[in-house]
Amino acid sequence: MAVLWHASPGSQDEDEVKETEIAARGLKITMQAVPVRGPDEFQEAFAAMKRTNANALVITFGSFTNFHRRQLVEPAAKNRLPSMCEVADFAYDGCLMSYGPELLYFWTRAATFVDKILKGSKPADLPVEGPKKFEFIINLNTAKQIGLTIPSQRAGEGG
Repeated sequence: MAVLWHASPGSQDEDEVKETEIAARGLKITMQAVPVRGPDEFQEAFAAMKRTNANALVITFGSFTNFHRRQLVEPAAKNRLPSMCEVADFAYDGCLMSYGPELLYFWTRAATFVDKILKGSKPADLPVEGPKKFEFIINLNTAKQIGLTIPSQRAGEGG
């Protein structure tokens, strides 16, 4: 498995890569960290993944990877490399799967907190909330493009 991440000074991606590596070791999965500093390194990054026979790709989420998401998910699909991302927009743009907090819910909650603060609540008195809603999205077009068949499932069947 390859993990593509933006290697920039002060990036939180490095911590995420380390945590992913710990999880991969626990699952006995070989992980290849693939740092990129700019879009000019994307082609070499995918060539490196191919040389090491990576059979899956995780793309970390950040402002850099979000801005360049189409440039990252297109070569993954072209190379028949299943990709996993954290944010739905990546899946909408061609990442095979995304799983992460529902961002619209975050924005709605943020508006609620702003409203409370504007009405006089002290920010320090407001509770800290973690995400409560998550979304898992599979891009069926990408699945077809890379040769995967996703079984259909009717609503309410679970799984």
